[in-house]
Amino acid sequence: MSLSLTVAVTGQSLIHRDIRNCGDPAFLRIVDILKRADIAFTNFEGTILGRHGGSPMKGSYFGCSDPFVLDALKQSGFNALALANNHAFDLGSPGVLSTLEEVSARGFLHAGIGLDRDHASTPGKAIIKGRIIRLVAMDAGPGSRIMYAENAGFQRPSRPGINQLEVTRVFEADNAIFDMLETIQTTFESSKLERANYAQPDDSPVLNEQNEIDFYGTVFRRSDTNRRKIVIGLDSASHQLTAISKAATAGQFVIAYLHHHHWEPNWRDVPEWVVAFAHACIDAGARIFVSHGTPVLQPIEVYKGAPIFFGLGNFLFHTEHGDTEWSSPDIWKSVVATCHFDATGVQVDILPIVLGGEERLGRDDFHERRVPMAASEAIGDEILDDLAKRSAAFGTVIKRDGLLGRIHVG
Repeated sequence: MSLSLTVAVTGQSLIHRDIRNCGDPAFLRIVDILKRADIAFTNFEGTILGRHGGSPMKGSYFGCSDPFVLDALKQSGFNALALANNHAFDLGSPGVLSTLEEVSARGFLHAGIGLDRDHASTPGKAIIKGRIIRLVAMDAGPGSRIMYAENAGFQRPSRPGINQLEVTRVFEADNAIFDMLETIQTTFESSKLERANYAQPDDSPVLNEQNEIDFYGTVFRRSDTNRRKIVIGLDSASHQLTAISKAATAGQFVIAYLHHHHWEPNWRDVPEWVVAFAHACIDAGARIFVSHGTPVLQPIEVYKGAPIFFGLGNFLFHTEHGDTEWSSPDIWKSVVATCHFDATGVQVDILPIVLGGEERLGRDDFHERRVPMAASEAIGDEILDDLAKRSAAFGTVIKRDGLLGRIHVG
């Protein structure tokens, strides 16, 4: 059994167009890195319109793709996909079934969706270089309860869907704001039954009625300060961490993946709850933690010898003509991180990339940015310097080796 393993991780891949004929050397350099890795990993940010059909479950921010996009990802070098994300249920359960069918047919290591809760939360498995590789992928929302996989219950069939990490959004409010919210509910004669229409009954938390109120689906808690918190469900976290621990205890190499849209006001900042959960995944035995959701690059941490990528931004980000909300240059800059594991530790090589190429930065032709390209020295320096500065807050040292950044942990 080989002790060495190379894992290349990228930003999320929201792909609708065929990129297989792209011959740009700056893109092919990235493809070469992915193909030389033992595991090349991305989040497939979407759902497949395939044999099982489906219908749109959203108005805006809806997206589905034809099966050929999986061939494009395969040709680009990817062999591992997280499937748990906010677009995985865009075609409902039929889309989940088609995505599973098409991904499985192409031999991807995959995880994050399934026929029911048990299936969706089962780690994906592959044997690479004689080692068993496991992938645990989950989504923390926010999203409708209906998008998450459920087991069969009394007079209820199972529901195909996404592997959910359950979290609750809690707003801590000072006395003035808390009293105002209570007054609003009293004024409009709001009842518990009425408020249940705004949050699924299964999601309704048990409240301390003296200090907490459910304000039409959002919990407000009386406090001395005003702040927003995300609270992870203990049972849900235990379920995910147990899956990681069982695989790791059996000597398997575990990749833990989290997708979420509970962003900080500044997208570049890492939420405290994500830091805590990433550490818990590593403590449970994961060798690497990857997260997506916010469409920009976030810091890197090395915790107990394991790399944590709090947010790798985008790798493929196919928008429609007329979309104007993606103007921030940060959305179009990211990295490809190649993690070299061996008996001595791990080394991470970081290649800066620009989606669509540098000549498009500052232009509004977002829909024409089809593939990422290796950054030039000037832009690459900017990306690496910014990433190094923000990662330093987590104790991470990123050194330079030519056009690459490098992290080494012995």
